[in-house]
Amino acid sequence: MSETPGRPPAAAPAGGARPSVIQLVFREKSALYAAYMPALTDGGLFVPTTRDYRLGEDIYLLLTLPDDPQRYPVAGKVAWLTPANASGGRTQGVGVRFPGDEKTRLLKLKIEEILGTSISSSKPTQTI
Repeated sequence: MSETPGRPPAAAPAGGARPSVIQLVFREKSALYAAYMPALTDGGLFVPTTRDYRLGEDIYLLLTLPDDPQRYPVAGKVAWLTPANASGGRTQGVGVRFPGDEKTRLLKLKIEEILGTSISSSKPTQTI
């Protein structure tokens, strides 16, 4: 999995900063499993990042799934934070909650189809 942060805007538009854009590329099912958060009602993903975020902050993902050339845009919100030097050697980053719209619901189903039975595995993940 690789992360490519979006370029920050030269000036924030009136009314506050634009959400950051992060490209997430999952080349392997195991990486997707480690990042996926089925515990969230609408689904979500762990995003490794060293940038500081606040809970509830908007974050825009461009998601690429294993063996799928399509990129899926997701306008999510930060649901939890894993700080630098977290216990248990966990990777610094944020948990992004998917929105409850139809397009993202279909993406959640696609992710769960890719993961298949491994979704109920007891293998440790980067998530809650």
